[in-house]
Amino acid sequence: MTDQTFAPPAPAGAVTDARAGFWIRFGAAIVDGLLLGIVSSILQIAMGASGYALSLLVGVAYYTYFEGESGQTIGKRAVGIRVVDIDGGGPIGYGRAFIRYVGRIISTLVVFLGYLWMLWDPQKQTWHDKMANSVVVPQR
Repeated sequence: MTDQTFAPPAPAGAVTDARAGFWIRFGAAIVDGLLLGIVSSILQIAMGASGYALSLLVGVAYYTYFEGESGQTIGKRAVGIRVVDIDGGGPIGYGRAFIRYVGRIISTLVVFLGYLWMLWDPQKQTWHDKMANSVVVPQR
């Protein structure tokens, strides 16, 4: 008989070491981008310049609601990943989801360096993940 020590299973919602990689996250971004692009186009055709402003608000609301509530936008759900709190593994809430959305803009400004940051970050965090104290993990 061997002496083996087993670690107890992680509590529900706890963050494991698994992180979503670049390409799976890119796939989710494509799905979300296509969806929001269609909505934005319809609003701009129907409302002109006002439609552009409304489509910006729709994008903010979309990411803030879905990432804050469940951690999954439609694109993230389609590819099986979710945004969670780095410490507890639960939803990040609406306030931090909004911060994460604003962080996306900052991540984009410097030639997408904020997005590429995850390629060498030990936690695979982008700049907007760091701003919101979140990580993106595979869905269990």
